[in-house]
Amino acid sequence: MLFPEDFLHYVWKFRLFDRADLQTKDAEELEILSAGQHNSDSGPDFSNARIRIGDTVWAGNVEVHLSSSDWLKHGHTTDNAYNNVILHVVYRDDEPLILSNGRHVPTLELQNRIPDDLYNRYHNLIFGNQTIIPCEASIGSVDSLTLHNWLTRVLVERLEKRTAAVISALNKNRGDWEETFYQFLAANFGFKTNALPFELLAKSLPQAILAKHKNNSMQIEALIFGQAGFLKDDVVDEYPRKLKKEYEFLQKKYQLTPIENHLWKFMRLRPQNFPTIRLAQFAALVVNSNHLFSKLLEIRDVKGLRDLFTDIKVNHYWENHYRFDAVSAPSSKNLGAASIDVLLLNTLALFLFSYGKHNQQQHYINRSLQLLEYLPGENNKIVEDFANLGVKIKTAFESQALLELKNCYCNYKKCLHCGVGNKILKLA
Repeated sequence: MLFPEDFLHYVWKFRLFDRADLQTKDAEELEILSAGQHNSDSGPDFSNARIRIGDTVWAGNVEVHLSSSDWLKHGHTTDNAYNNVILHVVYRDDEPLILSNGRHVPTLELQNRIPDDLYNRYHNLIFGNQTIIPCEASIGSVDSLTLHNWLTRVLVERLEKRTAAVISALNKNRGDWEETFYQFLAANFGFKTNALPFELLAKSLPQAILAKHKNNSMQIEALIFGQAGFLKDDVVDEYPRKLKKEYEFLQKKYQLTPIENHLWKFMRLRPQNFPTIRLAQFAALVVNSNHLFSKLLEIRDVKGLRDLFTDIKVNHYWENHYRFDAVSAPSSKNLGAASIDVLLLNTLALFLFSYGKHNQQQHYINRSLQLLEYLPGENNKIVEDFANLGVKIKTAFESQALLELKNCYCNYKKCLHCGVGNKILKLA
């Protein structure tokens, strides 16, 4: 048999081996009362296990190895953390285990106790010729309850990891949630292609400065386009000339340094998604939505959250422009429904979760998950691949979970740590 130590951990954890007439290598009767708690940190593999050997019940740690001799190879002999190991579980017993204090550790050998069909299912998962995910031939046999429960688990994992980035930024902003939210919202206005320059723009233009000019839309627009680097060159149209004049005054007043204009990307973007249009939309949002994060915490219905973005109106100049001084056919430049959904997904849902997690307020976490259940599922290659395997999704809750599942479990063949993989391995 060919398998890593993790597989043996899995077999022990779920007791997926023949337990009839269990004996230690010294022929003592053995009964497993509790396999213990799996330890992913340093130290013995399982803690708080309970076993009976002969007439004595032992409580302590269990160490698992492919071979008994691995104890010495892994340096456990001189590590006091392993002195209270009560059982050594191995696939092959090739060397008796005696601790440095002379104590003999009982050994259980599993070499002839692992069912062939369990190993074959594991081998097919890890070493098969799959093209999408390891369990692509079997995931259709997993019941919907198991799949939903696991997707919920990995979605929370995804949000917790993204929350770490939010809290890191929050600490840099001295606990200011409004400023942190403003920076993340700006980055997401870049919709991947221009996320970086939008983020740099927000960090170069603190929200506190914008708040001082909340009643003057021209000054807000001048600050945003100026800091974005679009007002450095000479412009012809009256609107950008006014912006340039306003910005030159405000730049000196606040000692602002604009970001480099070349960071903005226009190529391979539909004109509707040009950074100039996104900046105009962002400026309109800033003008119309003071204390946006506080509003996010107050609004409880999804329609109200959508309205935060639906009701913004960009400056009428952009009705027939995509760039300064370049007239185009008239068209609406307001945020579309799909763009609003992306902002709700990547910013509002994340911050509801992060705020709830950081302040230990479960109702904000619940609102975050409910928002994701309301939003439509994303359309991308990963979601399409799962759909072709029979995993149909309808909501952003599910599509976000599938992204985490694919990128953090399937790609690394972590089937033994996956609820779906566990189910497939246990199928008779």
